[in-house]
Amino acid sequence: MAARCAVCGKGPQTGYSVSHSHIRNKRIFRPNLQSVHTTVDGQNVRLRVCVKCLKAGKVQRIAA
Repeated sequence: MAARCAVCGKGPQTGYSVSHSHIRNKRIFRPNLQSVHTTVDGQNVRLRVCVKCLKAGKVQRIAA
């Protein structure tokens, strides 16, 4: 399953983890995705949505 938000399309980004001695190692920053039950076009569906979209109110949770 792709690590991508169903609303805004946010996905993994690459960067470095930097130690105290400034040795850099490649790493991946993954979005904080949550599985959410919501209504789309009158049907109840489950979407993987990033927390930023949930907090902004772009998606409304429904009771499962």
